[in-house]
Amino acid sequence: MRTLIVEDDFMSRLVLQRLFSRYGECHMAVNGREAVEAFRFAHENKKAYELICMDIMMPEMDGHAALKQIRDQEESAGILFSDRVKVIMTTALDDVRTVMDSFKGMCDAYLIKPIDVAKLLEHVRSFQLDLTPTR
Repeated sequence: MRTLIVEDDFMSRLVLQRLFSRYGECHMAVNGREAVEAFRFAHENKKAYELICMDIMMPEMDGHAALKQIRDQEESAGILFSDRVKVIMTTALDDVRTVMDSFKGMCDAYLIKPIDVAKLLEHVRSFQLDLTPTR
């Protein structure tokens, strides 16, 4: 499974990277701008991400803006709804408006920090992504 971790906090990035690197290739971005570029680059090189874990509050470009640009790129490329990258918002924000804005932006799941690893993996399984260890 190819995963992109989008997180400005070093420790949060490290925890998610350690978790997902067991299941395949795992890349990291420190803000939404880098995430959009990594997503575009991966698609152009026929190595699309299957999962993105995205924080909301980040410098340069927040998670909502990055998610919108990613979904716009998918739409422009003619990627079917069922084939789009699965995006889990991983954030400290738990107010109703932020959660609703995330789902309006077409995230697939929303988890509040600190991340409950069991819930995170439950979401990944529900997306039918491969959690077979590669290491």
